[in-house]
Amino acid sequence: MPETPTVTQLNVRRAAGYIGAHVDGIDLKADLADATVDQLRQALHEHKVLFFRDQHLDHAAHVAFGERFGPLAVRAREQDTEELAPFPQILTISPQLDRKLVGADYEAVFRSKWVTSISGWHVDASQVVNPPAIAFLRADEIPPFGGDTHWTNLVAAYAGLSEPIRNMIDGLQAEHTFWPAQQLDPSNLVEKKAIDMIGNKRMAVHPVVRVHPETGEKALFVNPSRTARIMGMNPVESRKLLELLFEELTRPQYTVRFTWEPGSVAVWDNRCTAHLAAADIDHIEGAVRIMHRTSTVGDIPVGPDGFTSYAVAGEPLIEPSADNGAPADPSPRETR
Repeated sequence: MPETPTVTQLNVRRAAGYIGAHVDGIDLKADLADATVDQLRQALHEHKVLFFRDQHLDHAAHVAFGERFGPLAVRAREQDTEELAPFPQILTISPQLDRKLVGADYEAVFRSKWVTSISGWHVDASQVVNPPAIAFLRADEIPPFGGDTHWTNLVAAYAGLSEPIRNMIDGLQAEHTFWPAQQLDPSNLVEKKAIDMIGNKRMAVHPVVRVHPETGEKALFVNPSRTARIMGMNPVESRKLLELLFEELTRPQYTVRFTWEPGSVAVWDNRCTAHLAAADIDHIEGAVRIMHRTSTVGDIPVGPDGFTSYAVAGEPLIEPSADNGAPADPSPRETR
């Protein structure tokens, strides 16, 4: 008879005042009992992002762990490495791979074209009608310093707004696309190749506030990197309101910063957090930062007024079994 998975009593330690927790006493490579996975899910609901040290997962274990939380999306395109061929759910994020694919570290190119200093804050693939629900990111190679990732609690950010503002935005919708945070130049060959590779083929309209499908919490669902405009407002009104909401969701008190080590894993709820990779190692020659990410297929957001997101262009995130040859992960290059 197969061994019964052992139920693990987790040691969960808060990392910051509004968001984040370190989880000790667990081996993510193990065959986790359903009760242990339930504990992790409840901790994720409470803390929004969980941090694990010294896990050293391989690709197979990474996929197996993520699948305990739901079907994993398949990345939109091949990354042309023999190592990743058996694992289409895994996206590798590294400047070295960027250079191989497009001839430059184009995450650094994107950062150089930011419209504002907070443009890098994003919700993964919010330009898709059903963005990923839960993301799993592991560190493979990291520099001796720098390259941290920040997360912010969008539930706390919503609660921090005044009641009149909350009442107004509860009934608003916003358009999400891939490029509103950058001013790219199609005449530049590197930028044109990045534009062509990622494209602007997916666009969705989401509620400005979404109701979490499992906890019922209200969360801001706009982000500086992907939210283009508030529907029904003129450009000045839209820009001013988005600036106010972006300022609120990036307030330091709602954030946590995680310093990576080899073998570290972060798990976050993409439905109620935004995140940002610290752009502090681009200038350091020889700095290597290689990360691997999987994410579960998400639900379609619903607002407090019952508004349901809809696609303006492009396909939704789909399960691998429903792929039928179509790309399942519509945002192959999210920065971390």
